[in-house]
Amino acid sequence: MELHVTRWKRYGHDRLYANLSDGTAVGWADVTTGDITVLRTEYRDDVITVLTKHLQNLTAPIPPDMTPQADARPVLPPLTPADDLATNTPGASLRDKLDESGAGLVERVVSWLLRRPTEWESWRKGLAGERRVGAELNRLGRHGWRVLHSIPLANKVDIDHLLIGPGGVFSINTKHHHNKAVWVGDDSVKVDHGKPAPYARKSRAEAKRVARVLERYCEFPVPVEPVLVFVGVTELKVVATQLDVRVYQERQVSALAPLSDVLTADQVEQVYSVARHRQAWSKA
Repeated sequence: MELHVTRWKRYGHDRLYANLSDGTAVGWADVTTGDITVLRTEYRDDVITVLTKHLQNLTAPIPPDMTPQADARPVLPPLTPADDLATNTPGASLRDKLDESGAGLVERVVSWLLRRPTEWESWRKGLAGERRVGAELNRLGRHGWRVLHSIPLANKVDIDHLLIGPGGVFSINTKHHHNKAVWVGDDSVKVDHGKPAPYARKSRAEAKRVARVLERYCEFPVPVEPVLVFVGVTELKVVATQLDVRVYQERQVSALAPLSDVLTADQVEQVYSVARHRQAWSKA
């Protein structure tokens, strides 16, 4: 079994992580103490062998009292009901936009008769899509997953859904294309053979943004994967060979349920406690 070793230094920690080819961590070693922790018992011998070898190849560690002090990890204030994002329903941000838009019935009917696309209609479709995907994700709770919806970021944008559980963290972007055919390539998406849309690129950027926020408050690496979920489509064709974004239709998100061995139960709770706190995202 070939394991890849990466070094991780943050918040005063210095560790070597042993990872599978897909990036899943199966063990780690503390560079200062030499202690090895095995995360997946089936890889125990390989983890110990590869990490011991890498520890021996490192130069002697700097004594702790001579180690430059890393910036102290920030601490969030006590969670208040106003800051608790766990109360957000799917599509809450879009619901607020619709309520604030004030578009009247006559205006909506005229736009529909003229087949003139409006921002209001886009929000309405988006809300319907997020509600459908949110309902599917909420069902994963019985498998040990935590779900958050409509996480507000700076610049009046939000994360549609965040799924946190034993299989890691997934930043989920919902796209509602009713009765449309969707084609997904390595770095572009086409709806009904239209112009390429940068859905995949934006999803990757969002996942990196999420990871930066979570790792700012957590004392361990937080793997975040981007996910695109298409709602109401007649066909979803994925031809990508190097795509690093998971792609599903809404009923297929249940495929995430059995994923495990990425975060421990304690880590899931710590990540969730950070992610549900509105102030963690205030400058994201």
